[in-house]
Order: sequence, then structure tokens, then C-alpha cells
Amino acid sequence: MKKMNLTTTATLRAMLAIVALCCSFQARAQKFALVDMEYILKNIPAYERANEQLNQVSRKWQAEVEALTQEAQTLYKKYQSEAVFLSEEQKTKSEEAVVAKEKEAAELKKKYFGPEGELYKKRESLMAPIQEEIYNAVKDISDQKGYSLILDRASDAGIIFASPKIDISNEVLTKLGYN
Repeated sequence: MKKMNLTTTATLRAMLAIVALCCSFQARAQKFALVDMEYILKNIPAYERANEQLNQVSRKWQAEVEALTQEAQTLYKKYQSEAVFLSEEQKTKSEEAVVAKEKEAAELKKKYFGPEGELYKKRESLMAPIQEEIYNAVKDISDQKGYSLILDRASDAGIIFASPKIDISNEVLTKLGYN
């Protein structure tokens, strides 16, 4: 029985060694690369133009919201200064006017800057084609060079060290037609 156990143990060890060897060959066969999305995006003029468009429309919409907020504040200050001279009915009307203007400003802010607001939609419409183009370029390079994994160096993915040899950001830009 002991002899059989020794043989079984030796066989198991041999099998484990073969599995470990196969795994190490597989690990060596996998190729990895990095891209720096910040660097890529900074080198794509369409991205810069889209960002400038977003900034302009955002400033315009912010000014509209601030104008309504300012109107609400003006109405409130006027109410405060005249409150002692107003009847209860006039006070109620003034208070309602202030609340209505504040609500209008809040609704406009939500319309423009809310989670599904106009700025979000505008950003999607401008950025989605650029992101799709980059994704396709990265995928093409990955397919051509046999990369198993491509990570974004600029994200908070927790990369401690990455060799510049595996950074394919310039290849992505070249594939997109930028130098």
C-alpha cells in the first residue's frame, strides 16, 4: 500500500509540474499593452474642439441659470424691504413669486446640468464618435499584435509600474491618422 502511495505521489507531482509548466507557457504567451487616454485625447483636435464647444454651451447655460437665480434674489430682497408695508395677501403673492422664480431656476439647472440633462446629451453626441474611433483603433492594434489585455495608464487602475515598451498610445494615434 505504501509503494502505491509513493507512486501516486510521484505521479501527482509530475502532473502538477506539467500543469505548472503549461500555465507558465500560457502566461508567457499572453501579451499586454498600455495606452494613455489623456495623451491620446490631447492629440486629437476633434476632442479639443468638442471640449471647447461643451465649455461654451455650459457657460451660456450657467449664465441663464444664474440670471434666474439673481432674479429670485432680487424679488426676495424687494419682498424683505417692502414686507412691513404689504397686506397679508400681497405678502403671500410676493412669497409665491419668489418661490416660483427659485423653482424655475432649479428646473432650468436640472434641465441643463442634471444626470440626463442637455449637457450630458451634448457630451454624448460629441464624444461618442471620438471614443468609438479610439476603441476601434485600439481593437485593431490588439488584433494585429495579439494583445490579450490593454490597460489605460491614465486611469486609476492601480498600475504601480508599466514599462514604456508596452505603451501603444502613439500607435493608436497613428492608426487614427494623427502624428
